[in-house]
Amino acid sequence: MTNADLARLGCDPEWIVARSGIHERRHAAPDVATSDLAAAAARMALAQAGRPHGDVDLLVLGTFTPDTCIPSTACVVQEMLGLDAPAMDVTAACAGFTYALVTAAQFLVAGTSRLALVIGADTNSRVVDPQDIKTWPLFGDGAGAVLLESVEAAAPGRDAGLLAFGLGADGRGADLLVCRMGGSRLPATPEGVSAGEQFMKMDGRAVFKWAIRLAEENIRATTERAGVPLEHVDLFVLHQANARIIEGVRNALDLPEWKVFVNLDRYGNTSSGSIPLALDEAWRSGRVGPGSTVVVCGFGGGLAWGTAVWRL
Repeated sequence: MTNADLARLGCDPEWIVARSGIHERRHAAPDVATSDLAAAAARMALAQAGRPHGDVDLLVLGTFTPDTCIPSTACVVQEMLGLDAPAMDVTAACAGFTYALVTAAQFLVAGTSRLALVIGADTNSRVVDPQDIKTWPLFGDGAGAVLLESVEAAAPGRDAGLLAFGLGADGRGADLLVCRMGGSRLPATPEGVSAGEQFMKMDGRAVFKWAIRLAEENIRATTERAGVPLEHVDLFVLHQANARIIEGVRNALDLPEWKVFVNLDRYGNTSSGSIPLALDEAWRSGRVGPGSTVVVCGFGGGLAWGTAVWRL
């Protein structure tokens, strides 16, 4: 869906680019749900790794747009993939993939998982109001997946895998990004649906200022905990929410432009899908590879955030 495609809704294509850096985004077909996107990404990850589905002993799915309230979308995906493994959703809005990644890593560290499948997937086009011309153009649908397994250090004194992480939440900002209707607080009603209460509401200005400050602070604290200077990080993969947010964080950290990955111009904000989509493109394009040090940082509704330092 290009910006020109949205002009019929009253969206100004030039305004979209100036305010967000987004030129196009993908929308799932009407018969495609979050589980379909998640399962497709998982199959691709397993195929690229050359690992049979039977090796997976844990599935963690980051999403805030589940197929249904019950069962979890992770259970639906588990059945679609034919896995014999526990499966669970992790809901942290746009920080969902980072939360899921760190959650799965804890199982590996504890020795209770050998190969974890971690997916980030969201179909935002189902929860954003098409009549909200300031919010509708910012979001797209997408999914990405990674496999996690325990590894030994690549060399003495050079650790591999998860070096450090920092997760956080601040419920005082819950109303800045919210779908008010559809849960136990406000069940769906005909009147509410007519008023569009089932759709996401976002205070874009407040979220914008918060995200830049939060991401900078959390990245600095987490890389320091990992003992990795910013200049030694090969690539920073931030949640692809808005080009101005990413640029603000880059400037705050005084990073060169080439060290910060950006692909939201083609996908928009895919929420939990954004970081794994970016990681996949970075790997395919040779921006990162075995031995690279990568920082991922997700932030969004909740308010929730998470940063992790990885050595691939």
